Amino acid sequence: QVSDFDNGASAYERLREEPFSLLLTDIVMPEMDGIELARRATEIDPDLKVMFITGFAAVALNPDSKAPKDAKVLSKPFHLRDLV
Repeated sequence: QVSDFDNGASAYERLREEPFSLLLTDIVMPEMDGIELARRATEIDPDLKVMFITGFAAVALNPDSKAPKDAKVLSKPFHLRDLV
């Protein structure tokens, strides 16, 4: 099952209500960016797998970012085969 949201805050509210096995998120989003969403989501579920799909890979990979340490990054543009 796949759920999609218009912004990070809506996604976070849903993550608080039910478990997910993967958080696939952009970094630049309205209301709450993807790094903050991932940080909060992994506080709720430390086993949650996180993947950023972004045009700003350097931001996600920056050691000073608050991104979960084991998060994966897929840089835009990408092919669907890169995701699976």
